[in-house]
Amino acid sequence: MATRIEARRPSAAAPAGSRVAPPCAFVVFGAAGDLTRRKLMPAIARLIARGSILDPFGVVGVARKAFAPGAFAAGLTAALGEFAPETVKDVAARDRFAERLDYVSGEFSDPGVYTRLASSLDRLDRERGTAGNRLFYLATPPSEFETILSRLKEAGLIAPPHRDPWTRVVVEKPFGRDLTSAMELNRLVANVLDETQTFRIDHYLGKETVQNILVFRFANSMFEPLWNRKYLDYVEICAAETVGVGTRGKFYEQTGVLRDIVQNHLLEVLALIAMEPPNSSDADDVRGEKLQVLRALREPWSDTIARDLALGQYRGYRQEPDVSPTSTTPTYAALRVFIDNWRWQGVPFYLRAGKKLANRVTEVSLHMQRVPLSLFGREDVCEHLEPNVLTLRIQPDEGIRLSFASKIPGFDTMVGSVAMDMNYVEAFGGEPPEAYERLLLDAMRGDATLFSRRDAVEASWRWITPILQYVEDNPAKDFPNYEPGSWGPAAARTLPERDGHAWREP
Repeated sequence: MATRIEARRPSAAAPAGSRVAPPCAFVVFGAAGDLTRRKLMPAIARLIARGSILDPFGVVGVARKAFAPGAFAAGLTAALGEFAPETVKDVAARDRFAERLDYVSGEFSDPGVYTRLASSLDRLDRERGTAGNRLFYLATPPSEFETILSRLKEAGLIAPPHRDPWTRVVVEKPFGRDLTSAMELNRLVANVLDETQTFRIDHYLGKETVQNILVFRFANSMFEPLWNRKYLDYVEICAAETVGVGTRGKFYEQTGVLRDIVQNHLLEVLALIAMEPPNSSDADDVRGEKLQVLRALREPWSDTIARDLALGQYRGYRQEPDVSPTSTTPTYAALRVFIDNWRWQGVPFYLRAGKKLANRVTEVSLHMQRVPLSLFGREDVCEHLEPNVLTLRIQPDEGIRLSFASKIPGFDTMVGSVAMDMNYVEAFGGEPPEAYERLLLDAMRGDATLFSRRDAVEASWRWITPILQYVEDNPAKDFPNYEPGSWGPAAARTLPERDGHAWREP
C-alpha cells in the first residue's frame, strides 16, 4: 500500500505562472533544426499559455533553409500538436503563438542575414514593444559560434553589459570536447560577450527534481546534519536510458558517453549533492559553491583510472547508422569518484550512465552507514538489516523515497525494510514544467543560477580530460561487451563490490 503524502503550499506562495518574462525578442540560430521543433518552441508555447510570456514578445528564427512565406510558422505550429498538444487545443492561443514567429534565411557568415535580422528586430520593437531586449539562442554546432557572435557584434546587435536594453546569449552544449577546446571556446565567447551575458545551458539543471535537491537539503534541518562522511556510506548517481543512439550516430561517435552525459549532466548533479550551503540564493553564490566541489574532485592519475573506470558498448551499436563497424566509442561508463574535502573525505561516489540499459531512470541514492551493533538478540537479525537509503528520482516518476527499518508484526523480533515514497505528480498535482520552460524563462529574466559559469565548465573538463586521454590511448578490446536491456558490462559491478557495496537496481 502506498504511503500517503500530504503536500501543502504556504499561504504566501506565489501562484503558478506568476514569474513573468520582461519584454524581449527571442532569436534562435539553427531554427530549422530538431531542438527548435521538439524543445524550444514547445517551451515557448507553454510559457505563453501559462501567462509567463506576455504580449511584448516575438520570435525570430535564423537558419540556412529557405521557407515559403508563412511556412516556418506553419511547421512549428504543426509540431506543437506532437510535442505540446495541450497548447493547440485553444485555437486563439495557437494563433497568438504563430503570429509571434518571423524567419530570416541565409548562411550564418553572410552579413546580409544580420541586416535582415536587425530589420525584423526593429519591427518587433515598434509593433510589439519588445524594448530592444534580445535573447539569442545558439542551437548550432560550436563550430558556428565564432561566426555568429562576430557577425552579431559587427551588426550592432550585441548591447553593452550591465545596462538596458539588454542582450543575452544562450549557448548549447557540447561546450568543448576537452579542456583545451573548452578554454578556447570560452575565450572566443568572451571576445564578444561579458560573462553576465553568457548563459551556458544544460537542460538537466532545469528539471524540477534537480532544482529540488537544494531545497530538500537546505530547507529540512533533519537531513542536513546527516549529509556528510560520518553518516553516509556511499552515494550513487545513475543516468540510464533504454534507447540507443538512433540517428545521432555521427554525433555520438565524436562524443561518447563520457562527454555526452558524465562531463556535464552527472558532474552538475554531483556538485549540487555535495556542495556546501551557499551564503544566499544569488546565482554566483550557488555557482561558487558548486565550483568548490569540482575543484575538490580527486585527480584521476593514469595508474588509478583503470581501477576506477568501467566502460561498455552495447551489442548492436556498431550497426547503427553513421557508426564505424570497428568503433570503440563507449555507450556506457561507470566511475568511482572521491571528493577530497572535509565533508566528503573517504566517501565513494559511484557514477554510471549508459544507453540500451534495463530501465530509463535518472536518480541519486544516498546510502547511510550500517548500524554498528545488533540490539535485537540474534546475529541473523542484524545481518539482514538493510541500511537506510534516500533516493531522489530526477526522471521519470519524479519523487523522493526513503527506506528505513521497522519491526514485522508478530511474536518474534523480525525486522523488515519499509519505504516512504513521495511522487511529485500525486503530491502537487499535474506534471512539473519542462526543463526548457524554466531555463528559457530564467534567461529572459537574467537569472543565471541554473546555467554553467566559465570557471566551472573549465574545472569539469580539467578533471575529466585525463580520463578521456586514457580512454583514447587505451582503446577497448572487448567491445561490444553488454547486451541491450541489461545493466551494463560485468566489469562495472566490481567498482562498488571492491568497497563492499552494490549498485541499486531502480
